[in-house]
Amino acid sequence: MDTQALIALLNRDLADEHAAILRYLAHSYLEGEDTPLGAGLLSRCREEMWHMHWLGMIIGQLGGEPDMTPAPYPFDPTNRDSIFASYVAYEEKLIPHYLAEADQADDPHIRRVLQREAWESEMHAKKFARTRKKLSPELAAGLPGGENELPAAFLESLQQAVSRKYTQMLQTIRDAWVLQKDGMMGWRIMDFSFTKMKQLAHVAEDVAENGITPRFTAGPLNKSAAIGTALAHLTESLAATRDGHMALQNDPEAQKHAGLLLNLDLSIRQEDYEIAEIQDWKK
Repeated sequence: MDTQALIALLNRDLADEHAAILRYLAHSYLEGEDTPLGAGLLSRCREEMWHMHWLGMIIGQLGGEPDMTPAPYPFDPTNRDSIFASYVAYEEKLIPHYLAEADQADDPHIRRVLQREAWESEMHAKKFARTRKKLSPELAAGLPGGENELPAAFLESLQQAVSRKYTQMLQTIRDAWVLQKDGMMGWRIMDFSFTKMKQLAHVAEDVAENGITPRFTAGPLNKSAAIGTALAHLTESLAATRDGHMALQNDPEAQKHAGLLLNLDLSIRQEDYEIAEIQDWKK
């Protein structure tokens, strides 16, 4: 298989893993991370993040551009039973898919990664099947999420913050994969992406606690492979999200949510820290 065909194949897989992350993450937030169902879903989500990371690293090493657009994730939203049945079906279809791709791979590392994607997908299918089987009749017939108690304008502000932080998270992950040739700089940017994930959770959880699915919709990404351009773009992005968090912090409705205020304060401090770090890197 030639390099461009391999990159295209891996990008399709990247989109599938991306879709799984968003589905399980949204469901986890709707259930509540401190509930057994929410915690289990969050665990699966983190494993899917590794799946996506392995693929993205290979794409970057091959000189490709990672496609950060998620694929559709088909699921039956009737109730928890149907949702988990959909999860089992999704993971099961990935098993022969990845094994067939592994058979086409010439590179031993890529072959092993695809084989690992297959058997970890099998484990996910089995774990989702066990979760579904253990649902009480009441839980199985119900749906995740509570009643929305947030004013529409404030909810929209939170959703916009979710989208901005999701975009920023994708950008830092993409940059880390593409800029591997720049050595430690790529890993430093990857370190930032972990912070972005937590900052995303800070606002997404507040949306989900009100029974609303967080808006994981990304804006345009900078696709430069030049480290200077990437760092300049990241600095501008961090300044913009910091200012957005400060504005949200001053919203009268936000003043009623002590936990959100704490998280916003933490995000602002982290963004100031990251801007200062980048300025030092550029010296």
